[in-house]
Amino acid sequence: MLNPTEPVITRREPDPVKPVSEEDSLRPHIYDGIQEYDKRLPRWWLYTLYGTIVFAGLYWAYYQAYQFGVAPEHALKMEMAANADTAARKSGNLDDDLLWKMSVDAKVLAAGKVTFETTCASCHKPDLTGMIGPNLVDREWIHGGYPMDAMKTITEGVLAKGMPAWGPLLGKQKISEVAAYIFSHHKTGEQIVPVAGWTMPGAVPAP
Repeated sequence: MLNPTEPVITRREPDPVKPVSEEDSLRPHIYDGIQEYDKRLPRWWLYTLYGTIVFAGLYWAYYQAYQFGVAPEHALKMEMAANADTAARKSGNLDDDLLWKMSVDAKVLAAGKVTFETTCASCHKPDLTGMIGPNLVDREWIHGGYPMDAMKTITEGVLAKGMPAWGPLLGKQKISEVAAYIFSHHKTGEQIVPVAGWTMPGAVPAP
């Protein structure tokens, strides 16, 4: 007869040994008493690895080998240069070099062309070859042949010749765009021929 005060001891059967699958087989080598499982890598990890290898090959071919696209480092330099030009324009620190750079900027030229055609073309003609106002595409210049000279002339005008001062009406930005548009028809370093004045086509030159 069992004594009710004595604890009842139950015998527990050991857990069955889980069979080792082929994927979980142990590798034969042992380091520091540790033996590794020979387990396959997850498929998502392998697909990620293969994807990065393919991407690296395509990236190298697109930007480096065949140069279909602008390499990121060059794109960054171009963007930084453009930002510097924009900051210089907004700060008002214009010079000949900056206006020459603006003369090859498609956005600046599009804006300058619109202003020129609505404001200046009536005297200089839409093709800039001159009518009442002088020709702006040849190498002859009355008031200097540099971009900053054009900025000054447009801003202050030439009242003796009937050209108004456009500075108060257009503002510095639009005037710089017009100057850049004019000099997009010229090249840096081309010959400048100073002349005393302009004779309208068909008119008799003054003696």
